Amino acid sequence: MCRQKRFNVNRNLFTIGKNDDNKDLVYIGEAENVFVRLNQHLSAKDFWNEAIIFTSKDENLNKAHIKYLENRLHEIAKQTNRYLLENGCIPTQSSISESDRAEMEEFLNYVLLLVNTLGHKVFEDKREFSSSTKSKEILYINSVRGCEAMGEQTSEGFLVLKGSKVAESVTPSLSNSFKNFRDELLKKEIIINNQFTEDFIFSSPSYAAAIVMGRNANGLTEWKTSDGRILKSLETI
Repeated sequence: MCRQKRFNVNRNLFTIGKNDDNKDLVYIGEAENVFVRLNQHLSAKDFWNEAIIFTSKDENLNKAHIKYLENRLHEIAKQTNRYLLENGCIPTQSSISESDRAEMEEFLNYVLLLVNTLGHKVFEDKREFSSSTKSKEILYINSVRGCEAMGEQTSEGFLVLKGSKVAESVTPSLSNSFKNFRDELLKKEIIINNQFTEDFIFSSPSYAAAIVMGRNANGLTEWKTSDGRILKSLETI
């Protein structure tokens, strides 16, 4: 239940929900009167179920600041490609001074951190980058029927990288659940012309291997480093 506030203060506003296909949706905007703005969203579409609002503690963000943040947030959400953006158009980035830009970039980092802490990965890159000197192992599957895929382990599952090529056909023995999921990826154009159009996270290495190879597969032995080590051997290190 949202309590109405009538302060004429600029705020960044996110509304979050799911469509009929259970795909995450987000709208990134701004508002002066949040209560009115939320009512407008709810009256237009009924799939919104959560709202996140950001403002400064001194409520001194002006319209130019908010428009700058709105544009940057939209840009990052589009790059990460985790949620469907419900914005009708790309927010225009306002022209602000160099010092204001630096302050807004700092504010932006807090917004990104807090949205992720609240459980929404809308701004989080699918690939995980470590500050340590040890680089993450890239794993490969090169098989018959045109399969040339790359991926890596993440905390969310197994990530198949954009540009990976899947087998041109599937074997009769491939489980129906894998066949149906592969068909779904084709329907949603996540795979076009046997190639991934975006980074995609699977629940396990074996699930990823089966989709990529077009047959039932053990991902722990099928995914290998460039020098031939299997994924299972990396997990025991």
